[in-house]
Formats: sequence, C-alpha cells, structure tokens
Amino acid sequence: MKDSEHPFFRPRWRRIVLVVFCAAWAVFEFWNGQAFWGTLAVGMAAYGAWEFLWNYAPKDAVPSAEKPTEEADKE
Repeated sequence: MKDSEHPFFRPRWRRIVLVVFCAAWAVFEFWNGQAFWGTLAVGMAAYGAWEFLWNYAPKDAVPSAEKPTEEADKE
C-alpha cells in the first residue's frame, strides 16, 4: 500500500476490494480469537480506506484550471 498512485489502483473497484478484503480479514481474525492480528488488519483497512478511498487522486487527474492550454504549449 505504499504506492497509491500505481496504475493498478486506478479502477475504483480494485481499491474498494482491497479495503473490503482487509476488513474481512480483521473480522476473521477476531472471530478466531486473534485480537492482535485482528487489530493489525483493522489498521490496514483503515489506512487503505484513507489512502485509496478518501485521499485518492491519480497523477493524471489535474484540475481543469491547472491544465496547460494548447497555446501555452506552442510558446
């Protein structure tokens, strides 16, 4: 989860699946009585939700006001 701008993570469904998988893993660990590993998986799910769902902005998604115009490219 270090490189959130990797092209693999551009489709939203992949990012959602990653977060849901971590959350499901946490539930599984707590269900088996492994509080340490469950807490670790909850932390991974929370960090993934923050990084991939809340703050995600791919590099090529520049706001339209900041995009260079064709005239500026010709200069």
